[in-house]
Amino acid sequence: MRETSNPVFRSLPKQSGGYARFGTGAPQVQQGYYQADPYRAPYPEARDVRGASRPVTIDDVVTKTGITLAVLSAAAVVSYFLVSANNALAMPLTMIGALGGLGLVLVATFGRKQDSPAIVLSYAVLEGLFLGAVSFVFANYQVSSASAGALIGEAVLGTFGVFFGMLVVYKTGAIRVTPKFTRYLIASMFGVLALMLGNFVLAMFGVGGGTGLGLRSGGPLAILFSIVCIGIAAFSFLIDFDAADQMVRAGAPEKAAWGIALGLTVTLVWLYLEILRLLSYLQND
Repeated sequence: MRETSNPVFRSLPKQSGGYARFGTGAPQVQQGYYQADPYRAPYPEARDVRGASRPVTIDDVVTKTGITLAVLSAAAVVSYFLVSANNALAMPLTMIGALGGLGLVLVATFGRKQDSPAIVLSYAVLEGLFLGAVSFVFANYQVSSASAGALIGEAVLGTFGVFFGMLVVYKTGAIRVTPKFTRYLIASMFGVLALMLGNFVLAMFGVGGGTGLGLRSGGPLAILFSIVCIGIAAFSFLIDFDAADQMVRAGAPEKAAWGIALGLTVTLVWLYLEILRLLSYLQND
């Protein structure tokens, strides 16, 4: 069983022994579940036409992800215009959105509530508030010489360009998701997180003139660090796609689509922020 680097996917329900594999035919029925009916899904929550639920499908994943991103986008637009009308709202909206979104992800992950529509959509609203405020600050303060609309538009296009590009890579099998690949990626993510935290702590104590290690200073090292983060986020999609695909093949219940949508949205948000940050560095050069 390959473990995804995304903590939301890692806590989604699994079959005993892992998800169904590609090329193995229909998923095996889990011991003790529906032994009298071998055609039922291996999940006790998934019901056939005689029950209230059914196994998740790719269409469910696409629909729930689309709804989540639509809510996030609407909240981001509202947040952006609120901050543009009153710049003092930038900090409160950023903090509320960031901390609230993080809190909901933790609740969803460790409380195993990631398939709750209320939690997923609440996360989308909070993260939208955060992204709208942060986008305004980057576009109007970090890069004073660039058009705000152009900078944000480029970041959005870049984010979805990477997303669909990695989807093509996954579907064509150009890069195979193996346990070794996953281990390396997870190790890279922990390394990047440690550097971010170290840079933040050092900056708080005034090291490097308040820039810490210089990972967010806008210089050559900051540009390189953002490129590395973008690369890791992009490759994370391959593992996320694989985890979602395996859940569909394993017959996870329909409500699991919300958890998949949450996991993909978390990665998309991180990717967007890194692309926006990188573009702001390049615009300032």
